[in-house]
Amino acid sequence: MYRGKLWTMRQYAGYATAAEANRRYRYLLSQGTSGLSVAFDLPTQLGMDSDDPRAEGEVGKAGVAISSVEDMKRLFQEIPLDKLTTSMTINATATNILAMYAVAGGESGVPISKLSGTVQNDILKEYAARGTYIYPPTQSLRLVIDVFEYCSKLMPKWNVISVSGYHMREAGATAVQEIGFTLANGIAYAEAAIARGLRIDDFAGQLSFFFASHNNLFEEIAKFRAARRLWAKIMRTRLGAREPDSMKLRFHTQTAGSTLTAQQPENNIVRVAYQALAAVLGGTQSLHTNSMDEALALPNERAARIALRTQQVLADETFVTATIDPAGGSYYLEALTNELEAQASELIKRIDGLGGMVRAIEQGFVQRMIADSAYEYQKKIESANAIVVGVNQFVEREKTRTDTMKVDEEARRKQVMRLSKLRNGRSQSEVSATLTRLEGAAGGDQNLMPYILNAVRARATNGEISHTLRGVFGEYQTPSF
Repeated sequence: MYRGKLWTMRQYAGYATAAEANRRYRYLLSQGTSGLSVAFDLPTQLGMDSDDPRAEGEVGKAGVAISSVEDMKRLFQEIPLDKLTTSMTINATATNILAMYAVAGGESGVPISKLSGTVQNDILKEYAARGTYIYPPTQSLRLVIDVFEYCSKLMPKWNVISVSGYHMREAGATAVQEIGFTLANGIAYAEAAIARGLRIDDFAGQLSFFFASHNNLFEEIAKFRAARRLWAKIMRTRLGAREPDSMKLRFHTQTAGSTLTAQQPENNIVRVAYQALAAVLGGTQSLHTNSMDEALALPNERAARIALRTQQVLADETFVTATIDPAGGSYYLEALTNELEAQASELIKRIDGLGGMVRAIEQGFVQRMIADSAYEYQKKIESANAIVVGVNQFVEREKTRTDTMKVDEEARRKQVMRLSKLRNGRSQSEVSATLTRLEGAAGGDQNLMPYILNAVRARATNGEISHTLRGVFGEYQTPSF
């Protein structure tokens, strides 16, 4: 019987400056959280520095602005990186941000081998659902596997990827599609790593997954159980894994932002609690509970505290962690698990028939399926065949006022000033030399992580590193399907 907690507690930090996010991290650590999650703003995710003209109006609006290793050091100032795990929402520029985290850790006295956490690094779902890609799929996949190879040798405590069904579900995918597309992406990454020459059992234990938890309680529990069973079969029979740890589906769950409403936002507290319960009953190892004001703004402190307390009540007062797989054996849950597993398996076979997940995305197959599912669900809401409390049923005419967090509009100016100071204080010749070496390596087939780490140590910025790679790889333009 399991008597501990099944997950680390994470909270989202979406603040313009690293210093403000650091303040929030310190608060969360004082409140009993044992892991931290950081989302980066859109310019950071798209390989733009905060002083890029295209970044104006976006700095700090969807996460923390990180342009250099100095920003990363401010983000985690005096936070012991060898004592907790850090989960980072970053994809196209995952190599750059992971390098900055590693250098920040090293310069604070924490060896790279001691760093523990996860980098999202799931670029395929960006083409399918989310859109924060930079380079074409083949080159992007190369960078993903560079992280696999580097971390399998030098960062054994680091999860090299979080294969993320969450964003596809948020875009409109069904539960079956979330399982099928996520595991198909996992297959694509694993097969690419094997093609690179890596042994499956050398990196499989560093793979992690990321799912959403929606409102259909039983379907969500069954979804997690089906995904876990199916992945074990894929690893053993298709990918040739032999180690038991390689066959585990280790996954993080976030409650569903797309289900939360601007109307009657207090209702979202209840939605999140039920979604969190489904995740725990389904076997999640890590959990993020969204804040009640998700549909309105980044979370204010009160909303973030309620979200954290939701997890703590679930963990410490409900005793749902007293046993593993408490839903196992239920006739309905077992039948539903079997049904979801079978349908997801069929979907993966369809994707194989198209040539694999990369080809399926390039042909628009995945995007069309997600768009069609989203459209069908929206029609159900508008016809009230799917009830959303406070939106199409039980509506209140009187509007309630909700205090929301406001991002300091001075944040970008301050960030740009710090970036200017960095540029003026570094050795430009050293930066140029490291970027030239990176450019040469990118034109070949070497692992780029060591070159990016050297550029970061020289104080090259995220934008400069990304610009160098753009010059070699080009930029991906979304085709019309």
